[in-house]
Amino acid sequence: MKHLLVFVGGGAGALVRYIAGTAIMQRFGGIFPLGTLVINVSGSFLIGVLMTFLTQRLHLSPNWRFLLVIGFLGGYTTFSSFEYETAQAFRQGAPGTALLNIVLSVVAGYAAVWLGMLIGDRA
Repeated sequence: MKHLLVFVGGGAGALVRYIAGTAIMQRFGGIFPLGTLVINVSGSFLIGVLMTFLTQRLHLSPNWRFLLVIGFLGGYTTFSSFEYETAQAFRQGAPGTALLNIVLSVVAGYAAVWLGMLIGDRA
C-alpha cells in the first residue's frame, strides 16, 4: 500500500510542480530560475507544516506521510533542477545569478521550514 501512496503522491506533486513552474516562468521570465525557487521554498514550508501536523499534532497513520511528504513533496520539490540551473548559470558566466540562487534557495527554504513548523505548532 505504501508504494502506491508514494506513486500517486509523487505523480501529483510532479504535475503540480510542472504547472506551477511553467506558469511562474511564463509570467515573470528572466534568467533567474524563479519557478524553481518558489517551488523549493513552498515545498520547504509545506514539509514543515505537514511533518509537524503528521508527527506531533494529529498522530495520523504513517500512510499520510507516504502520500503527502514522501510522495507529493518528493515529486513537487525540485532540488535537482536547482542544482542544474545553478551550475548552468556558472557555466554561462553569470556567477552572481548562481550565487543569488544558492543563497535565496537555502536561506528562504530554511526560513520556510521553520515558519511551517511554527504554524504547525500553533494551529
